[in-house]
Amino acid sequence: MAPGFRHPTALVESDAIGEGTRVWAFAHVLAGAVVGRDCNLGDHCYVEGGAVIGDAVTLKNSVAVWDGVTLERGVFVGPHASFTNDLRPRSRAPWRLARTLVEEGASIGANATVLCGLTVGAFSMVGAGAVVTRSVPRHALVIGSPARVRGYVCRCGQTLRRRGTRHACAECGRAFTLRASGLAELAVGAAR
Repeated sequence: MAPGFRHPTALVESDAIGEGTRVWAFAHVLAGAVVGRDCNLGDHCYVEGGAVIGDAVTLKNSVAVWDGVTLERGVFVGPHASFTNDLRPRSRAPWRLARTLVEEGASIGANATVLCGLTVGAFSMVGAGAVVTRSVPRHALVIGSPARVRGYVCRCGQTLRRRGTRHACAECGRAFTLRASGLAELAVGAAR
């Protein structure tokens, strides 16, 4: 399908671009890349063949998404954020692809770096300038270099308030509990 908009200076070589997707100035989408519906690829973005971008994803200016990187539905990637896809890169040696998964609704701040072979959990938030060296749990807020969990965030992006093992969002009212496997959303009305 054709995108919703292609800037005249954008180079789009892939046929797998979802309806309603906007590709802005000087962006380059290689053949073999998959880009979902209603995405927004900012100026100077680069999407390599083999990269997979889900529906409603936003890539701000100057983001490169390499082969082996998958961004699920609703992911936000801030300007100049970086992904990698080789744990031991060399200029001339053979390389080994290490896959990275950014799950639904996660946000990655400006100038953050996400090393390859990791998962950034659903609805988590990676702070600006963070260096992600290990997988990020669902709903976790990670900051720093190396990035460490400093709290948890709601689906709506607000920092959750903690009371014991319960976490609640003052903005939208969702409630969560902390389990060994990570933060789990509670049924409506279970916040009390």
